[in-house]
Amino acid sequence: MTDHYATLGVARTATQDEIKRAFRKLASQHHPDKGGNTARFQTIQAAYDTLGDTAKRAAYDNPAPQFSGFTSSNGQPFDLNNLFNMFAQGGGFPGGQQRRNHARMSLWISLADAIRGGSKTVAVNTSAGSTTVQIDIPPGIDDGDNVQYGGIAPGGMDLVVQFRLTPDPAWRRDGFDLHTEQRVVIWTLITGGDVEIRTPDGRTLAFGVAPRTQPGTVVRLKNQGIHTRSGDKGDLLIRLQAQLPADIPESLMEAIRAHKG
Repeated sequence: MTDHYATLGVARTATQDEIKRAFRKLASQHHPDKGGNTARFQTIQAAYDTLGDTAKRAAYDNPAPQFSGFTSSNGQPFDLNNLFNMFAQGGGFPGGQQRRNHARMSLWISLADAIRGGSKTVAVNTSAGSTTVQIDIPPGIDDGDNVQYGGIAPGGMDLVVQFRLTPDPAWRRDGFDLHTEQRVVIWTLITGGDVEIRTPDGRTLAFGVAPRTQPGTVVRLKNQGIHTRSGDKGDLLIRLQAQLPADIPESLMEAIRAHKG
């Protein structure tokens, strides 16, 4: 069995926050969009998909015992695990009443997909067959949210998709708010001016910086975050960091030295 803890480079006693931080670091390093290996990235995602969910992690840490040695009336081996799985999926004994099963899958999406919503084509593989379907992504979907799509899986089953959010190296989501840092030339922080920032979903926003703004100041752009289910939007919060110009005129350096004196 694959050691998910080794994949993420964490101890088995790691906290959920430690697991999340390790995943974000590795995902940023190995993301295919940054030239990383796709297979390695998928292995990292699979490890976090298990360890990042407390219920799945508990099941992984304490696997169910495997039963064997029983035989059915026709002399064939009888696997109790299959029987338990049958009931877990809504089934019963042959010939009995059976609930409608759900096909389940996880789908990793970008922060831009989560903000904008849209549609994606996904492959669904079940014991009833395989098919390719198109699903709509609700705007504002969050990591771990489940959406049920009626009757589109093989055999007419419903498809339940758990959406997982690929960490973005530049942005952090907090509910329906978005957080980031923006480097601003130090003269703009001193004298004030306008700054532009590009959001994860491709929008370009301009905002003003007041004169004598200290590095580390957080600017809040109201209603520029993620759509809520009520139709409102969260905010966009930008922490300003100072950036020195590549070339500073010597005359300015002399003026600064004189002022220091």
